[in-house]
Amino acid sequence: MAISIDDIKKLRAMTGAGLADVKKALTEAEGDFDKAKELLRERGLAIAAKRSDRETSNGCVLVKSVNGFAAMLALKCETDFVANGADFIALTQSILDAAIAAKATDLEAVKNLTVNGQTAQEAVTQRSGITGEKMELDGYLTLEGENIEVYDHMGKHTLCTMVQTNKPAAEQGHLVAMQVAAMKPVALDAASVDPKIIEEEQKTAIEKTKLEQVEKFVEMKLKKAGLNPNLVDSEDHIESNMAKGWLTKEQADEARKIIADAKVEGEANLKMPMIENIAKGQWLAKQDKDLKIIAFKRFTLIAD
Repeated sequence: MAISIDDIKKLRAMTGAGLADVKKALTEAEGDFDKAKELLRERGLAIAAKRSDRETSNGCVLVKSVNGFAAMLALKCETDFVANGADFIALTQSILDAAIAAKATDLEAVKNLTVNGQTAQEAVTQRSGITGEKMELDGYLTLEGENIEVYDHMGKHTLCTMVQTNKPAAEQGHLVAMQVAAMKPVALDAASVDPKIIEEEQKTAIEKTKLEQVEKFVEMKLKKAGLNPNLVDSEDHIESNMAKGWLTKEQADEARKIIADAKVEGEANLKMPMIENIAKGQWLAKQDKDLKIIAFKRFTLIAD
């Protein structure tokens, strides 16, 4: 039987599958939507099973806080191409939304939540079948109570943090959440950590904070010049994006010069007392002597 384009669009919207796959499933199912959906699901399971031994080194991490319950969730995949796709991010967001609504306390509970008429795990498996990449839910952390601030590092969906303070302090809490992302703290207070570890962590934190500040300065300079920092964040990306036609040679050369000059200028303008104070957490006491961090969580897909 003839399959109309409207039917194909309808089933594609329901499943997220590709046009060719949807048309094939509808044709085999003779226009029966339920049967076509089942065919797509079975094929997704088969594809996912074939890729079960592959490494998932990319993915999407999202964080959200609603009415005293905050959570962050990581959905992993094989390549950054899939990880940066709108459908993959949307799937991660829909699972996180369901987890927040249910106040799920662990990853197994999240996997069994209902998302778009199926379990979250089934939705991930189906998406895996569509993309041809292995995917897995890997990482779920929560905080519950008042005064929680969340942070998605640079909006890149690869590193997220949550910070809870003992009293309302949205601005300070957000700044601390940014520093938790940058410094990878190992404990809530120094009393529970070996002094040698503290010293080493502070040295590392200072260097990371310096790099963060310089990176922000470089991005500001690139944006001011009308260049997208994400297209020129490494030499490999520059070459790749030139080959794709997303960057001209002139833009690539301009970006290289801006990055080199901005790094020198940014490093020269660093205020070391500020960097050290941020790294040691001294600025928080200056903001409010009664303000304290009572909990924090951090999850990253990037090697620290």
